[in-house]
Amino acid sequence: MEYVSKRLRIIDVAWRLGPRPVLLAAWDRSPLARALARRALADAPVPHGPFWPEALPSAPALPAAHRAAVLARAAAVSAGDWHGPFPAGAPALGLDLFGPGDVRPVWERNRWAELVLLAQAARLAPGRGFGRRAAALLADWAARNPAFRGPNWASAQEAALRVLHLALALAGAPLPPGARALVRLHGRRIAATPAYGMAQDNNHAISEPAGLLACGLLLGEPAWVATGERRLAAARRRLVAADGSFAQLSTGYHRLLLDVLAVTEWLRRRHGLAPTPPDPAPVAWLQRLVAAETGATPRLGHQDGSAFADLSLAGPADARPSLERAARLLAGRSAGFEGDPGCAWMGLAAGPPLPAPEAAWTVQGLRGWRCGRVRAVLRTGPLRFRPAHADLLHLDLWDGPLNLLRDGGTGSYNPWRAELWATAGHNTVEFDGADQMPALSRFLHARWPECGLLPEGGWLVDHRGNRQERRVWPEGRRWRVEDRLAGPWRRAALRWRLAPGDWRLAADGVAGPLGRLRITADGPLALTLDAGVESPAYGVLRPVPVLVARVTAPARRVTTLVEIPE
Repeated sequence: MEYVSKRLRIIDVAWRLGPRPVLLAAWDRSPLARALARRALADAPVPHGPFWPEALPSAPALPAAHRAAVLARAAAVSAGDWHGPFPAGAPALGLDLFGPGDVRPVWERNRWAELVLLAQAARLAPGRGFGRRAAALLADWAARNPAFRGPNWASAQEAALRVLHLALALAGAPLPPGARALVRLHGRRIAATPAYGMAQDNNHAISEPAGLLACGLLLGEPAWVATGERRLAAARRRLVAADGSFAQLSTGYHRLLLDVLAVTEWLRRRHGLAPTPPDPAPVAWLQRLVAAETGATPRLGHQDGSAFADLSLAGPADARPSLERAARLLAGRSAGFEGDPGCAWMGLAAGPPLPAPEAAWTVQGLRGWRCGRVRAVLRTGPLRFRPAHADLLHLDLWDGPLNLLRDGGTGSYNPWRAELWATAGHNTVEFDGADQMPALSRFLHARWPECGLLPEGGWLVDHRGNRQERRVWPEGRRWRVEDRLAGPWRRAALRWRLAPGDWRLAADGVAGPLGRLRITADGPLALTLDAGVESPAYGVLRPVPVLVARVTAPARRVTTLVEIPE
């Protein structure tokens, strides 16, 4: 019976995804496609140096503190372990990427971000050997990662991101023979499995053609340039909506989208291609969600801890440099962070400011409100692309830089932190202890709820017929949230994941220095303050207080009043 049920869920997912990604994925997994890919990725000699140019452009004018930080971090760079628990010599195609451990940190370690850092240091201090260290790092990587073997050749996206980092590091300096050979291998890897990236309808479909375009520009290969340009343009048309929403609803992956597009646009212009038309919408999407004081964003969707092209040394927790760079390159504007050192490294002048975020806004999958220092974002529908988490009608609420009501985050991809990706890991209603949609795998859900918008919020109906309507009323520093419930459910749990702090359970909610939550219902109601867990960064877990309001039928309305002190 379980076998039949799983097959039915697979059919349901295929129907919801649509024929294009399903057929592309089927082709990618077919024996013929696999044979062609293996033929294209036959063993190749290990590239030999020189890997690094004799000179790089001089550094721009930069704040003393940033210069010192670059030199200090560059001094600590070392080669280290490239493979983690994965076999270095096994053929990359078909490699088990889950059994040995979590491949995500291994891939992050192999994106050549250190090359960018060493290049910055070499431009700041040409006589201190940073260029030699960059050459040694590339030589070590090439020797320990033979072509198309081991975990670091398993993903075309990772190959693409490495090439983009190398292009950024060189800053227009010519490619030495060893680096040319490495880039050619990377281009072969990207070109060998295009159907996989296109089938994902996510960041892969953007990064992989961008990487192929970069390979073509660096090597003077017009066929790769044309293919990369065509596929990247097609992916943007399909995956980035007119309102700026990305198919992969995630603040982290939206930031990666902007980073890849911005670096690719910078590289295109340096090689004499015409600038792409300005597109401020995806930049404005992220601008609405970034805390201006810290650069933090809500943990919507998957969060993999990436900080691609981190010229400003801001790290994954601060999206402001990514936002400013994207504003200048993709929109011809400024996001208000004019002193960003990363833009100085790229030679980008600030443009006129982006318009200030609206007091109320709606885009595909989200709607938001801003009232003074307080702002909120609601995860809504309808669903066009596959959802990452069972998080519909989750509400994130911020008081300036403080994320008062928050998402549980991601944890890690392996082990899969199901409790964080589930409905119970979000600020929404869980019916009868079950998720809004059953998880078929780490990255696929079946039986997506029907969902849509209301004048003050959104609604959903799950596959069991349970309905939730959520309405949000911003009232200065008092916000009212009303959940109306219907359907055959017997027990429901409304969760509010709170910022860590001194919270005390009261008869009608919780109170603490950060705020007060009062909950009422039109039926039986029980309140508890539970010990939960959240993931503030990839692979990191810590305790978090969770206010849980449990109601039983025939209750039909639960109201939460959030009071934030001045």
